[in-house]
Amino acid sequence: MDLNSASTVVLQVLTQATSQDTAVLKPAEEQLKQWETQPGFYSVLLNIFTNHTLDINVRWLAVLYFKNGIDRYWRRVAPHALSEEEKSTLRAGLITNFNEPVNQIATQIAVLIAKVARLDCPRQWPELIPTLIESVKVQDDLRQHRALLTFYHVTKTLASKRLAADRKLFYDLASGIYNFACSLWNHHTDTFLQQVSSGNEAAVLSSLERTLLSLKVLRKLTVNGFVEPHKNMEVMGFLHGIFDRLKQFLECSRSIGTDNVCRDRLEKTIILFTKVLLDFLDQHPFSFTPLIQRSLEFSVSYVFTEVGEGVTFERFIVQCMNLIKMIVKNYAYKPSKNFEDSSPETLEAHKIKMAFFTYPTLTEICRRLVSHYFLLTEEELTMWEEDPEGFTVEETGGDSWKYSLRPCTEVLFIDIFHEYNQTLTPVLLEMMQTLQGPTNVEDMNALLIKDAVYNAVGLAAYELFDSVDFDQWFKNQLLPELQVIHNRYKPLRRRVIWLIGQWISVKFKSDLRPMLYEAICNLLQDQDLVVRIETATTLKLTVDDFEFRTDQFLPYLETMFTLLFQLLQQVTECDTKMHVLHVLSCVIERVNIQIRPYVGCLVQYLPLLWKQSEEHNMLRCAILTTLIHLVQGLGADSKNLYPFLLPVIQLSTDVSQPPHVYLLEDGLELWLVTLENSPCVTPELLRIFQNMSPLLELSSENLRTCFKIINGYIFLSSTEFLQTYAVGLCQSFCELLKEITTEGQVQVLKVVENALKVNPVLGPQMFQPILPCVFRGIIEGERYPVVMSTYLGVMGRVLLQNTSFFSSLLNEMAHKFNQEMDQLLGNMIEMWVDRMDNITQPERRKLSALALLSLLPSDNRLTSKGP
Repeated sequence: MDLNSASTVVLQVLTQATSQDTAVLKPAEEQLKQWETQPGFYSVLLNIFTNHTLDINVRWLAVLYFKNGIDRYWRRVAPHALSEEEKSTLRAGLITNFNEPVNQIATQIAVLIAKVARLDCPRQWPELIPTLIESVKVQDDLRQHRALLTFYHVTKTLASKRLAADRKLFYDLASGIYNFACSLWNHHTDTFLQQVSSGNEAAVLSSLERTLLSLKVLRKLTVNGFVEPHKNMEVMGFLHGIFDRLKQFLECSRSIGTDNVCRDRLEKTIILFTKVLLDFLDQHPFSFTPLIQRSLEFSVSYVFTEVGEGVTFERFIVQCMNLIKMIVKNYAYKPSKNFEDSSPETLEAHKIKMAFFTYPTLTEICRRLVSHYFLLTEEELTMWEEDPEGFTVEETGGDSWKYSLRPCTEVLFIDIFHEYNQTLTPVLLEMMQTLQGPTNVEDMNALLIKDAVYNAVGLAAYELFDSVDFDQWFKNQLLPELQVIHNRYKPLRRRVIWLIGQWISVKFKSDLRPMLYEAICNLLQDQDLVVRIETATTLKLTVDDFEFRTDQFLPYLETMFTLLFQLLQQVTECDTKMHVLHVLSCVIERVNIQIRPYVGCLVQYLPLLWKQSEEHNMLRCAILTTLIHLVQGLGADSKNLYPFLLPVIQLSTDVSQPPHVYLLEDGLELWLVTLENSPCVTPELLRIFQNMSPLLELSSENLRTCFKIINGYIFLSSTEFLQTYAVGLCQSFCELLKEITTEGQVQVLKVVENALKVNPVLGPQMFQPILPCVFRGIIEGERYPVVMSTYLGVMGRVLLQNTSFFSSLLNEMAHKFNQEMDQLLGNMIEMWVDRMDNITQPERRKLSALALLSLLPSDNRLTSKGP
């Protein structure tokens, strides 16, 4: 492709490719696709996206096509690979100037340079790193920033390579540029700190942006660039200096507004400091040992003392807590039970931890977590009032839950309490003792403190097993609190029923269950929706517990089921409906047939809910799970559900329908359960088997369930089923046997064996194409015992139950093997007797013995050619 003549044409087509008109867009995309493999095309693209006078959208598209071309055609072995000459020209052109004025395009250029670097640096592109280093030293702000941006993306990409040779190259690179990277970072950091007080927001933002980028480079070099980083003074000097830099940046937050771009960048930089420490601890725990003391002192002071007041923010607190947690839980820092078996590095780290976590420190951390971080905030209480379902979803693990402060504090509490339970158990017990008796409903702070302490007792349930008489506490303290109906007491009602749910599988006498069921019935009628939803959760934990007794539960079943159904109707959020459905499913599963008198309302409601949830596949999964347990509970009576049930199975298992991606597994399970509980196969139930052939072609992890479904049809209605579907099923089986695993072959052959067993007349005829393969496997001595055993089972069925068919099969195989029938039969019998020990199932051994015995009085009737 001639550059001069092609540039205008390519530019025109790229312009058309940015059009919103599909009549213009589609032909342009097709033309660009054809040019992808033309020599010189990427040189034209380079000229276009580096021409700053052209339209931004056109340049953006040129960069994207260039970037995609690297993935497809840059490697030497790729089809239509770029020539070495063109690649050399492109590499030189990419690093000629770092002056892209548009941020988004500059980022894409940096990414595509990094993609080329991953393949070519340093062997084919030795000048890349030196050029970047020189470019980040220039005084021009734009060039310096773009070079630094590219330097970061290149470093990030090279650090991600995992082959040993690539790791060695990156170690060499890190050693060579680490000192420069540190100096660069210190320079930009000092510049930022000097400019903070100037009031020039643009200058502050510019220097902060460079500080952030240079720190990102250092993070990759520090974490991934050294085998033993603790032996490198520059690395350890940088890491030790992070704490002082963090203090400086946190203090800067006092003079920077809370709602501007600078504040956002400042917080990102502070978080990046903590990521350096967390990543280094994760990758090099023993190299981190000299930093343990300082990390703990810093984190604890800012999170658990007044030092952090006014300068910390939520995500920084989360990161500090994660740092404490990783040090506490780190396996490398835990000595063996026999200290002499532990490494010196482990013992040194353990010694530092033990010296830091003294009784006063642990006590303060525990009290601060409970009395400060566990308290429900004003924001949470407002959400409770305004959006109770949203509050419940957040509390039980919504999309943003794992990134928020509350779950982080709870996980830290659990980990520290587990590690130092002997020290902290008396502290928590003392906090419990101070809260005995009812709490004044007018004292909201006291209510929230009690809520927080109860939260801690629930989280530490397993650790407190021997220290708390929960049964007495339940009767004397918790049960009376559940009976306080004042509106302001609802946080405690919710917390107490949650607390009982945490202890139910830890320590709760079976005799107390009726009292709990009575309380659950009352709370499911509570005025507050959050309390009712939490009560449903505890009910699920109760019925799931291994000490659950149906006889204790039955007196409350009708009331609970009715109230749960009302709750299901009342809630509107998809997640909440799913949750309540799961509770209903658990109840149905545990009481089984006892549920029959009470499910009428649910059966009538589920079709409506299914229709309403058309856009919510996860809710439909929950409905399928409920239907599975409902069918099992109703048994043969589930036939009354077929007008709703069978279309649901049809949709869920139809691979041509998009929802099958979500619904297939549960849909197949429902299909199987429906067959297992069906008194007979109706025409409608038979018709949905049309979905099976595409399912078998998928060869997915659901094949085992598919085989069970096929067996269900065979046992329920073999004649009608085989006449309708056996031909297609046999074709699918023949295709499967070519590529399926040994276990899969056995499953297929077991289906065939069941068909022969249930219907000895139709079975051999319908699966005739498979039987020669079975016969050949026996004659040739199939090497896998489990497959051979199944072969013999199938042939035994044919021989014992349909002698005439076996005779015709023997005749057919004799022609194929070019042997006399007598000789072939003798060979088969000899192999059969020799492999009898492969058969382990008593029923199948008996079958083989009877099949062989049936040949004794035959007087060669199987091999005779005339009457």
